Amino acid sequence: MRWWSVANFVSNAGTWMQLTVQNLLVLQITGSAAATGLSMSVQAAPALLISVFGGAAVDRWPRRLTAAVSQALLGAVAFVTALMVALDRLDVASLMVLAAVTGVIATVDGPACSLLGNDLVPAEDVPSAIGVGALVHQAGRLTGAALAGVTVGFLGTAAAYAANGLSFLFVASVIPFLRPARGAAERVRTDKRLGSNKRLRSVERGRAAEAMTVREGIAFFARRPRLLALAGVTGVSAVFGRNYQLTLAVLVTGPLAGGAGSFGTVSTVLAVGGIVGAVLGARLRRPSVRVVGALAAAGGLLQVVAGLSPSMAVLLVMVLPMAVVESVSDTAGTAVLQTDPPAHLRGRVLGVWGSVGTVWSLGGPPALGLLMELAGARGALVAGGLIIAGTIGAGYLLRERRATAPVPVRAGDADVPGQAALETAA
Repeated sequence: MRWWSVANFVSNAGTWMQLTVQNLLVLQITGSAAATGLSMSVQAAPALLISVFGGAAVDRWPRRLTAAVSQALLGAVAFVTALMVALDRLDVASLMVLAAVTGVIATVDGPACSLLGNDLVPAEDVPSAIGVGALVHQAGRLTGAALAGVTVGFLGTAAAYAANGLSFLFVASVIPFLRPARGAAERVRTDKRLGSNKRLRSVERGRAAEAMTVREGIAFFARRPRLLALAGVTGVSAVFGRNYQLTLAVLVTGPLAGGAGSFGTVSTVLAVGGIVGAVLGARLRRPSVRVVGALAAAGGLLQVVAGLSPSMAVLLVMVLPMAVVESVSDTAGTAVLQTDPPAHLRGRVLGVWGSVGTVWSLGGPPALGLLMELAGARGALVAGGLIIAGTIGAGYLLRERRATAPVPVRAGDADVPGQAALETAA
């Protein structure tokens, strides 16, 4: 697990460095912010369309081999991009194609690497492993964003892509040495598929593969109230909150009359809060949808207060707990998502989640931008926070009301003795 965490940190730092450089590169080539946004959408779009198939592949193929191959392919794409940049052969069309290829590979790589990390620890430690993964992600994000400017300034844009390619190869080289923990989901899943003697006939192997369909994963997700509730909580939070890089940027540079330096301070506090939240999230032993909902509602109320901040000092005080609550909520939600389904369905459930999450990531910023156009930065933060807290509170009350609904008992002419007592008990 320590080796996997180090490899993930290196990979995350490389990925965030490339993402930062890619945005700068598109701006340099086109001079258009719209083109920059389009490149990000092109890379995210494959998850909307084929993420469910990527999850099915993760359930069907050996997990370590799948993760190693996907990491190597991502590294190859990064090296190709670096070579084209170095030779001055990269145009917008080529960059879009490479971004789309990266997005397709990521539909398999994402769930494979997420579940592989869980296989390295006993089942009771999976929530902590997910928390460690969140911490590594946040630290890699900070490091990668910082390294992007340094790398481009001293070595050039091609070097940043090449460094990301090396980070993927580092992960791919570590994976073959990893071994699942005793009782881990990967080992249990493999034993169930191969049988106790691990010598199934070819016909039995074919039947096992046919049973692992995309439809089975979608049906499980649709029939699982916990996962539907988690999707609802995460969806409303993603659309009306969380996009702090957008809402807080407008608030700081608008009503609070701050500049780029002030927003940089806010971004730093958000990152620190994310790391603190990941550490706290790693201590959760029994995460649940109820915990995720409570944290999301609390984050919505904190967002309301942040929207009413009269000064930068007050905003900075509110931003830290907002980031902590968001990070702990994300860690708890990820733990529920990765541990609630049976082991043989987890890849497909993560695939379904990837498609649903892409809808939020693509639709959330435009919806929030429209809300800011209508209500301003303060109004968007306040209204969004109230919508989050109100929706989650209403859902909780509705669930409690359904759980405590009385069971009617019809009285008839042939009532048995003591019927009144039975009705009262019912």
